[in-house]
Amino acid sequence: MRYQANPAVKIIVLLGEVGGIDEYEICDALKSKKITKPLIGWCMGTCAKMFPYEVQFGHAGALAHGKLETSDAKNAAMKEAGAIIPDNFEEFGSTIREVYQKLVQAGEIIERPEPEAPVVPMDYSWAQKLGLIRKPTSFISTISDERGDELIYSGVPISNIFKEDLGIGGVISLLWFKRRLPRYATKYIEMVLMVTADHGPAVSGAHNTIVTTRAGKDLISSLVSGLLTIGPRFGGAIDAAAEQFSWAYDTNKSPKEFVAEMRRVNKLIMGIGHRVKTIENTDKRVAILKEYALKEFPSTPVLNYALEVEKVTTSKKPNLILNVDGCVGVSFVDLLRGCGAFTQEEADSFIKHGFLNGLFVLGRSIGLIGHHLDQTRLKQPLYRHPWDDISYAEDGSFL
Repeated sequence: MRYQANPAVKIIVLLGEVGGIDEYEICDALKSKKITKPLIGWCMGTCAKMFPYEVQFGHAGALAHGKLETSDAKNAAMKEAGAIIPDNFEEFGSTIREVYQKLVQAGEIIERPEPEAPVVPMDYSWAQKLGLIRKPTSFISTISDERGDELIYSGVPISNIFKEDLGIGGVISLLWFKRRLPRYATKYIEMVLMVTADHGPAVSGAHNTIVTTRAGKDLISSLVSGLLTIGPRFGGAIDAAAEQFSWAYDTNKSPKEFVAEMRRVNKLIMGIGHRVKTIENTDKRVAILKEYALKEFPSTPVLNYALEVEKVTTSKKPNLILNVDGCVGVSFVDLLRGCGAFTQEEADSFIKHGFLNGLFVLGRSIGLIGHHLDQTRLKQPLYRHPWDDISYAEDGSFL
């Protein structure tokens, strides 16, 4: 009877089922006026009479044990007692609406704005399956995908890479530049890796690797020790050389004007100069790369420009030659701009993002690993630098 006692309740709705006699208690309450509020009722299972045998209904297996427990009998009894009973279940909802509207018109119910229904989040798995949402990701990768039947590099299945013999140059073109570069370009990438693979044990990268190996460190530690020396003075000037020379060429500066401008702002020309090689004692590595580019590339305007700059710089000092970094840098500007795979803006972005220095890092890693393996194989002891190769100055200055 709590619904009858609650002033906020204006209508009582009863939904029963076949079986049991609880509905008759409601009938008694209606007749005795214990329930005076409009009561709309219906007992499910009126179709039971259509079956030639007893049928269980409801989640608890409701079953009529006698005529009084049938849905038809209970609906009739409630209607007789004063409940509002529709003719069939299909009218149950509309009956509730009609009673509600009458109470509104009579002033028994004062309508209020419906509260905003809370938003029920859609099921994640369902929405993801339909492609409506995606899980927030920690990484974005546009160069490779291993989720399918085989590994894919920038849209090319790994099996096709071997079928078409793309080589390591082709793999680099896909993973670094996201393009299938022409064969002359991928071959040039491989040539750069080969000529930069090593330059003897005396250079800083190899020296560090050797010292670290002889200290008993593992391959990766020794390799990283050597790689950490790469910078503007050792192998890390390729991008800077490409940027400087392409800027000078694009702004129509003459070679002399370019050299004078760099001197005026007190900047080194990256890619120019060598500790050992000179214009007479040429660097064979540069000669190999230069000869291939001039012969195989569609055009080499920036390389040609750099060679004119070399004439200006070597006229001052014979060792101010176009070195490996400079040759690789300027020739790659020509390659990227002239291969037809990129716009000039795209080509220039590779230089700004440091792609070309990666060529030296990758190539030189081959040699640094070789030096580690060589020292390990030779079982060389811990290295200690000789005293007679160090200048000691008590006041901290070098005389």
